[in-house]
Amino acid sequence: MRNEPATPVAVTLPATAGASAQARRIVGEAVAAWGVSPDVAEDAALVVTELVSNAVDHASGPLELTVSRTEAGVRLEVADQSPDLPEPRPVQVDSARGRGLIIVAALSREWGTSPTPDGKVVWAELG
Repeated sequence: MRNEPATPVAVTLPATAGASAQARRIVGEAVAAWGVSPDVAEDAALVVTELVSNAVDHASGPLELTVSRTEAGVRLEVADQSPDLPEPRPVQVDSARGRGLIIVAALSREWGTSPTPDGKVVWAELG
C-alpha cells in the first residue's frame, strides 16, 4: 500500500437490489487505484456488500457510499435515512441470511454506527 493521501470517493446509490453490485465495483476501482493489498480489497468488497444490503433491506431512501483511504487501509461508510441502528441477529443455521454483521465484524478492524440528522452512517475500517 502506498502512503500518499487519496481523495475519498463518495456516491449516491439507489436503495435497490443492484446497489450492492454497484458498491462493489466502486470500492474495487478505488482500492485498485490506491494500491491496496488484494486481501484487503477482497475483504472490502464483502464488507461493502453487507453494509449496502443491510441498508437496502432495512432503511429507506437513497444511500450514500463513501470510500476513504486511511493510513492502515480503507474506511467504508454507508449512510441511510433510518435512525434504527443495526443489530446482529442470532444465526439460524437453516437460513441463507442473517450473517451480514457477523461478516462485517470478522473482516473489519473496527466497525460501528454514527447517528446523523437524517438517519445514520454504518462504517467499517479494514487494513
